[in-house]
Amino acid sequence: MNENKLSGNEQLRLDIKKAYPGFQMEVALKVNRGEIFSLVGPSGCGKTTLLRLIAGLEQPDRGTIVLDGREITTLPPAHRRVGLVFQDYALFPHLTVAGNIEYGLKVQRLPAPDRRQRLAELLALFGLEGLAHRQIQHLSGGEKQRVALARALAPKPLLLLLDEPFSALDYSLRQRLRQELKKLQAKLGFTAIFVTHQQEEALSFGGRLGVMENGRLVQAGTAEEVYENPATPFVAGFLGEANLLPCSVEKKKGRARIRLGSNDCFTLPLPENFPPGEYLLMMRPEDLSPDPALAGRVTGKIETLEYLGSGYRLEGRCGAGIIRAFIAKKYRNLREGDQITLGFDPRQIKLFPASAPDGGGPSRPVDNSPGI
Repeated sequence: MNENKLSGNEQLRLDIKKAYPGFQMEVALKVNRGEIFSLVGPSGCGKTTLLRLIAGLEQPDRGTIVLDGREITTLPPAHRRVGLVFQDYALFPHLTVAGNIEYGLKVQRLPAPDRRQRLAELLALFGLEGLAHRQIQHLSGGEKQRVALARALAPKPLLLLLDEPFSALDYSLRQRLRQELKKLQAKLGFTAIFVTHQQEEALSFGGRLGVMENGRLVQAGTAEEVYENPATPFVAGFLGEANLLPCSVEKKKGRARIRLGSNDCFTLPLPENFPPGEYLLMMRPEDLSPDPALAGRVTGKIETLEYLGSGYRLEGRCGAGIIRAFIAKKYRNLREGDQITLGFDPRQIKLFPASAPDGGGPSRPVDNSPGI
């Protein structure tokens, strides 16, 4: 098979390695045509470095990068047809709004009439018609971000790279620009990688996402797949809140008895070959409730109780650990210091081997799907 031939709907495929002092990056990634692929992870995990490697601002030590069926691993940035929007916009301060947007078109040596037509299209698309001749320093943060996006899209790149583009903006403006970006992508059909360290932004696009840790892509899939079935304790804790409680699993007659440090117990149907031992039990705070009808039970003492408007965020001491729950407003009679029993559906929990409690190893969740 031709190395440069992409399968199915792929737009980008890479498998690269890059070494830095004290840091090793090794990533294999596929991005589909016409999707916004969100890339999340903590600061320093390699997200921006990966974008720089794709854009050609840095070179991998080993491996290949294939875009639209063409290997671009060693091509200079100007020949890759990759657009890049930086966190700090990186607009040219000596140029006007129109001058910034036209810059890439001039580099492409597009004829003047075609440049003017493309400029007019982009000014209208981004609502910048009245700002064409304004200097960059006289723009608001949201206007600068629109100019940066228009400039990146002007040469019609095959791939758009967005490096935390909304992080410098306030919350409401970030929300609005995310919505605008989704509508714009649906209209134009471009392919993009959106880098962020905020899980809300990654989930908001509703497509596929990847989670990075220490230079590795730990897990990739749809937002729902990664959130509901995290591959490691790190992914569980980074993408949303997660309770990770030490527990022991005891096997008896084809069922498992789960015992928490607080001595709370419940049973769970598990595969016959499920090994007993020490585990980390993961459950999401939104899956816990004081509802007595739920089969699973965990007891504790409420240490903090925060009113969120839509409900309460609760933290309680459960044996040696802390358990967090989001509970409905109807439980407003609860107080800090109260003893509480929280119920949950045992089918919603995940079990991780206790050998990698911080997600630092290859630990994967044990399949505890019911009915196996």
